[in-house]
Amino acid sequence: MNRDYPPHPIPAALAMVVRDGRVLLARRGKGNTPDPWGFPGGAVEVGETVLAAAQRELAEETGIRARPERVVEVFDIIVHDASGRVRTHFVVNAVRMTTPEGEAHPASDVIETGWFTLDQISTLPRHPNLDRLAAAMLDASPA
Repeated sequence: MNRDYPPHPIPAALAMVVRDGRVLLARRGKGNTPDPWGFPGGAVEVGETVLAAAQRELAEETGIRARPERVVEVFDIIVHDASGRVRTHFVVNAVRMTTPEGEAHPASDVIETGWFTLDQISTLPRHPNLDRLAAAMLDASPA
């Protein structure tokens, strides 16, 4: 599916995982310019539920296996080009996952993974929604 200038919004899922007061983040990279840090995730495939997409993307990008619990937030990411046309439009479903077992490692198009506290996140190059989502996840986690 072409993600530039799509004919309709593209559904996407983020896998939000917390362990020991830290959230799991991934960083994609192409060439010499790595992307900002964010939750593992990607587009929902045809015939796939949002929860299944979050579970699949988490495993593909980090090697972590966890079960989806529920969608905790839905938001849009809309990017316009210089002429004002919609270049991309994602409808993002942020999914809380169970606490996983095992260690994360970069896979697929991910170049780095890591577990981060809110203080550590504040020092990272990151996606605009990351601070808010990570804070909500950590506030909702059992101590």
